[in-house]
Amino acid sequence: MRRTILKTLALAPAALAFPRVWAQAGKPEKSKLTIAVGGKNLFYYLPLTIAEQLGYFKDEGLQVEIPDFAGGSKALQALVGGSADVVSGAYEHTINMQAKNQIIESFVLQGRAPQIVLAVSTKTMPDYKSLADLKGKKIGVTAPGSSTSMMASYVLAKAGLKPSDVSFIGVGAASGAITAVKSGQVDAIANLDPVITMLQRDNLIKVVADTRTLKDTQAVYGGPMPAAVLYTHAKFVQENPHTTQALANAMVHALRWLTKAGPSDIVKTVPESYLLGDRALYLAAWENVRQAISPDGLMPEAGPATALRMLKTFEPSLADKNIDLAKTYTNAFARKADVKYS
Repeated sequence: MRRTILKTLALAPAALAFPRVWAQAGKPEKSKLTIAVGGKNLFYYLPLTIAEQLGYFKDEGLQVEIPDFAGGSKALQALVGGSADVVSGAYEHTINMQAKNQIIESFVLQGRAPQIVLAVSTKTMPDYKSLADLKGKKIGVTAPGSSTSMMASYVLAKAGLKPSDVSFIGVGAASGAITAVKSGQVDAIANLDPVITMLQRDNLIKVVADTRTLKDTQAVYGGPMPAAVLYTHAKFVQENPHTTQALANAMVHALRWLTKAGPSDIVKTVPESYLLGDRALYLAAWENVRQAISPDGLMPEAGPATALRMLKTFEPSLADKNIDLAKTYTNAFARKADVKYS
């Protein structure tokens, strides 16, 4: 008996020396995957691009295809329609889908601030004074129903306006959005960087609400607001735990890389088209949103409640719904990934 105890104690330091063993996932149940995204060039989804460009998905035994849609709502449609296995999109969609009796679960966080900016056009609204002036106007969003339109709807609701008081126009998340403002197609825009920084540089917009930093996000939403996540059907997570873990591992690996990366590292890694023809501006935009990137992939404890409160402000359909926030996300996979890449 004494020998057994001594033997066990002798093995204890060895066990402590290998804390990552428990986090190792088995072979992915599904190695070929499609991850839908809407506006892949945005910093909002930069961790996804980094994981792809640096081969982190391949390192985890995954072969990933990433179709890029005009906005997050379109990417969600791909998941619902069955052409995508997973979505890189806004966390809020998990709440809206549960309200429609579909359990969608996020399993790794990419952003801890939405990075969305609502701004008015200096061309069509040079005399803008307050949000009330937006009544009857056209607001450009990445796509109707996407996180950009949700953010705009929330800000408008706080000023007493309903989504139906304005017209949301899909303008995408790249050059199309810039053209829409320059041409006067829209009176205001809800979009992200690098688009917003480029419009600001040319004095084409006046910022009304900004969520690119943690401080500004707190001011707008009154709490921590989760942004981009990887989400999928809860059934997929249950049936493919190793695949889900591999995805979380790749994303957390990318998040860790981003915490240490310098501006030149970012520029060397992203596709040339992301720079929108202006490297210096792209880097300036990166500095504007850098703190918005999650360092560990974990959903903040109060984040889901903030998102639900925001949605209920302008979504009447949610008023009588009993949303179980515990079913909208899990931190289990990100925690294991954090151990692996600590």
